[in-house]
Amino acid sequence: MPYEAIRVDIDAATRVATVTLNRPDKLNSFTRAMHHELSAALDEVETAGARALVLTGAGRGFCAGQDLADLDFTPGAMTDLGDLIDKHFNPLIRRLQALPLPVIAAVNGTAAGAGANLALACDLVLAARSASFIQAFVKIGLVPDSGGTWFLPQRIGMARALGLAITGDKLSAEKAESWGLIWQVVDDADLQSTAARLATQLAQQPTRAIAAIKQAMRASATQTLDQQLDLERDMQRELGASHDYEEGVRAFIEKRAPRFEGR
Repeated sequence: MPYEAIRVDIDAATRVATVTLNRPDKLNSFTRAMHHELSAALDEVETAGARALVLTGAGRGFCAGQDLADLDFTPGAMTDLGDLIDKHFNPLIRRLQALPLPVIAAVNGTAAGAGANLALACDLVLAARSASFIQAFVKIGLVPDSGGTWFLPQRIGMARALGLAITGDKLSAEKAESWGLIWQVVDDADLQSTAARLATQLAQQPTRAIAAIKQAMRASATQTLDQQLDLERDMQRELGASHDYEEGVRAFIEKRAPRFEGR
C-alpha cells in the first residue's frame, strides 16, 4: 500500500526490512494515521517473510512521541488519552515485542516520550552518539506510557527509572549505553550501516530460536525460577525437533557455516 508517514524497504536478498518513520518536519511524532500505516507496514514485513527488521526515523529525530496537534483540546471534548493508548500505542508495543523476528531500533536523534519507549520496545537499540532519550511525559502532567514504566525499572533499576521519569531530563546515548538501557552507541555517520549489518547478520540466524529467546527472556520478569526452568525445558523440546537445530548440529559436525531457515 502507499504510505505517507512512513517508508518501507524490504531487501529480497538479505530479507531485512527497514521501516522509517517519515514525518521529519514533526520529528516523526505520531498521528493516528501514522499508527494505521505502521500497523500495515508490520503486516507487510511479516507477509513478505522478512527475517529481521530495522526501525528508524527520517531527518534529525527518531520520534518525538505523540503529535499534540493530532489531539482535540476543546473543553468538554478533549481526546481521551486512555482510549488513544488502548487503540494505538499499546497494540504497537505488544506487537513489536511479539514479532517472530529480531527488531533493531536505530535511534538517529531525539527519542522523546512514547518515541523513547517505542525504541525500548525493540529487541536491540543502536543509537547515534548525538541521540538522546527523554521521558518527557511529566513536563505536560502525564505518566510514561508505551511501556516506559516497565522497560525503565527492568533495565536500569528503580532509582534511575524514577529519576528520568520524575525530572523528564534528557539522557544522552552514551549514558544510556553505560546504564544498560540500550545495546550500543555508534558514531552518527555509522548508525544506518551498523544497523543494516547487524540486521543482515541476525537474518541469517535461526530466527525461530531468536523468537523463543525473546519470549523466554521477557517471561522471566514475572515468573519464578521453577516456572522459568519448565519454560526452558518446553522450548528446548520444541526447538530440538526443528530444522534449524538439525542443520546447526550437522553444520557443526561438518565444520561448515549453517544455513538456517527459521523452521
